[in-house]
Amino acid sequence: MPIGSVLVAPSPSKNYDLMYYLKGAAAGGICCSVTHGALTPVDVVKTRVQLDPIKYNKGLIGGFRQVIAEEGVMALSTGFGATASGYFVQGWFKFGGVELFKIKAVESLGEEKAWANKTPIYLASAAVAEFIADIFLCPLEAVRIRAVSDPEFCDGLADGFGKMLKAEGVGGFYSGFGPILFKQIPYTMAKFAVQGAAADAIYSSMGKAPSELSSGTNLGVSLTSGVIAGVAAAIISHPADTLLSKVNKAGAGGDGSTTSRLINIAKETGFVKLCTVGLLPRCVMIGTLTAGQFGIFDTVMNALGASKFHFHNPNSD
Repeated sequence: MPIGSVLVAPSPSKNYDLMYYLKGAAAGGICCSVTHGALTPVDVVKTRVQLDPIKYNKGLIGGFRQVIAEEGVMALSTGFGATASGYFVQGWFKFGGVELFKIKAVESLGEEKAWANKTPIYLASAAVAEFIADIFLCPLEAVRIRAVSDPEFCDGLADGFGKMLKAEGVGGFYSGFGPILFKQIPYTMAKFAVQGAAADAIYSSMGKAPSELSSGTNLGVSLTSGVIAGVAAAIISHPADTLLSKVNKAGAGGDGSTTSRLINIAKETGFVKLCTVGLLPRCVMIGTLTAGQFGIFDTVMNALGASKFHFHNPNSD
């Protein structure tokens, strides 16, 4: 049977088997690829601001105008291939992993104990899933940042991979692995924990469980809670995002180890600038992106016939 036919086959309600996790992973890959790919122009400007704040000092709109004036509108699509493919793989492992780990935690602890500890479960599930996902994301993110920082570097994803491999070896793809973990793990932990808490608060204020509401209402809850989660996660992860952008720029931080380069970059930049330069466009980007991800994830899961897992308070029955 074709893979597509298998994925769209309905999953029995509350039967969280291998097929459910595959559908969750596929939905995660799609939602991350679509949202990150669509926001490539914003990411190009954000990365330029982080790498050269002296030149790009006119804010998000001004940055768009500068890039278009100097390099043409197509420059805003720089790194699209690496972004779309990299975040599909990352979303596959991240969303699929979070679904797997939180459901297994509920099965191990029981519903009542899991309900009481849902925030720690969200945090732990997100951290482990993100670590696994970043192993696959890091090489593609390295190529993307190099392409954005140097538009002449490559003519696409395959060309960028070949040039980085030849010039720096496999290690070049993972020079930013520490920063990407430092950025992505806190970001993902905040994203899932805050979104879960915000969604629960919204459902509680309505006095309804997700199963009692229409798919449209549940989608609205996902979008609203996603915006809240995205802004919180963006603020938490921004210093590491700035470091990651800078460490993948050729020559940044000197010639030592990745750790020494990161320390040099942090000293040169300063704590306040690490936390604030490019923060507004990042909040706009991540708030929109996160809301879109949870909205698309829910929509794709419904289209695939999967009944999305929600924590359940057994005392409310």
